[in-house]
Amino acid sequence: MSETGLRERKKRRTYQVLSDTAVRLFLEKGFDAVSVAEVAAAAEVSKPTLFRYFPAKEDLVLHRIADHEDEAARVAGQDPAPLAALRRHFLAGLDRHDPVTGLNDHPEVLAFHTLLYGTPALAARLHGFQERSEAALAEVLGGDLDARLAAAQIIAVQRVLALENWRRIAAGEPLARVHPDAVTAAERAFDRLARGLPHLA
Repeated sequence: MSETGLRERKKRRTYQVLSDTAVRLFLEKGFDAVSVAEVAAAAEVSKPTLFRYFPAKEDLVLHRIADHEDEAARVAGQDPAPLAALRRHFLAGLDRHDPVTGLNDHPEVLAFHTLLYGTPALAARLHGFQERSEAALAEVLGGDLDARLAAAQIIAVQRVLALENWRRIAAGEPLARVHPDAVTAAERAFDRLARGLPHLA
């Protein structure tokens, strides 16, 4: 492997170690109770080094879902019927219990989502993530006002569906009971999107 490739692998590993260390501490003690200096010390790096990888404390958590930021745009851009592609992609995510759909009962996933949704600073940062996801999707759909309106509706639907799934499972409902309801809700929501956005369906 080239020196450039090795550097890139090392960089990715460092990102992962820092994020994993931070999330573990945040889950143990609470997001606000852990300083960036504590995370750096636990990961055995200097504070300036940590900030080179993660400019803000919240980014240490959002790193785990960063690769989903352009997911909707990527899926929509690969199909002449983008809304149909997004529907299939979301339903497939439900079937494989992808954490991004909220339909996952693994204790670590539930704890992470509780941290994410239950911490105001992280929830605010998540909003920015969703705005960027929406903007990327709008660009793929044409970039004009109609595309931005469509992207806003699609991203909002996916967010609300995922949040409802997580809330039910976090409240103690078994995944096997939530799953069929989640599929039905997703089908209904995408049917409504298709009626309002027929040119994308």
